[in-house]
Amino acid sequence: MTINEKICYWEERRFSSLACLSKNSRGRERPEEPSPMRTAFQRDRDRIIHCKSFRRLKHKTQVFLSPEGDHYRTRLTHTLEVAQIARTIARALDLNEDLTEAIALGHDLGHTPFGHAGERALNDLHPGGFRHFEQSVRVVERLEKNGAGLNLTYEVKNGILCHTKGKEADTLEGRIVRTADRIAYINHDIDDAIRAGAISEKDLPKEFIEAFGSTTSERINSMVVNVVENSVGGEIKMDKHFFECFNALHKYMFDCVYKSEYAKSEEKKVPHLVESLYDYYTKHPELLDGELKAIADSEGVERAVCDYIAGMTDHFAVQTYENLFIPKFWQKL
Repeated sequence: MTINEKICYWEERRFSSLACLSKNSRGRERPEEPSPMRTAFQRDRDRIIHCKSFRRLKHKTQVFLSPEGDHYRTRLTHTLEVAQIARTIARALDLNEDLTEAIALGHDLGHTPFGHAGERALNDLHPGGFRHFEQSVRVVERLEKNGAGLNLTYEVKNGILCHTKGKEADTLEGRIVRTADRIAYINHDIDDAIRAGAISEKDLPKEFIEAFGSTTSERINSMVVNVVENSVGGEIKMDKHFFECFNALHKYMFDCVYKSEYAKSEEKKVPHLVESLYDYYTKHPELLDGELKAIADSEGVERAVCDYIAGMTDHFAVQTYENLFIPKFWQKL
């Protein structure tokens, strides 16, 4: 037996009957020979980790725009925290940890610079709108590897597409990632908000401390344990009272952090920056190169410009704006 075959043999005997087994994957758009070392989902995980879009996440905003300090989350650290939480839940429920991890690592590949402020700006500009979960699928299908895409399995792409609101993923592993995403961001956003001075520990309402705990690790642990204990019969869920508290905590964060002037003061500059870049490149498509030029020819200039801006890091977007629109000091040659 190859190592791949041994892993598949182990999965069949170890996993829950509700798990998505690697051997039962619906496969890839372009069929490939199986790897002797890795299952299909392990290959997907590795392809995501090694792609350029994944590396760029380290320079994309999570919540706080361009914070000064080494310990604030970025889109990359958020992704890693989601993967860790999702793997813990999958392992506890005897589901496919490799599939869960691959979905988690790929779920935000299509996110814009400047967090959700950048997403809203592109959504207002681009015909048909812009949604980062759809762009994440576009990244792995069309944009990576110079237009060839990563050729991921159906299950991983489906989980990426369905990791946020709307239709649930076809697999329980994909549904775990949706829950892990919410657990991760609500907790690391509290931590970052306290570090930034947007709120203090004592500002957190007493009912949330009593329900979830007083530290980040206590809160994450209580949420993960509640999900594991209540996910039976093919559902990934918390108990009713806990889930109500969980949603109330989200509302508190939206009211006190996500919409606060203190935390979001720089975001008002994002729409103008994104609109300026979008307008400039749609008028100068000759400046697009490589696969973006091919996309402009086959799918339209606006589609190519949208892909270009969505793939930018915060720093690159600001630098590009400065190069295009901010006068430079004249220098003697």
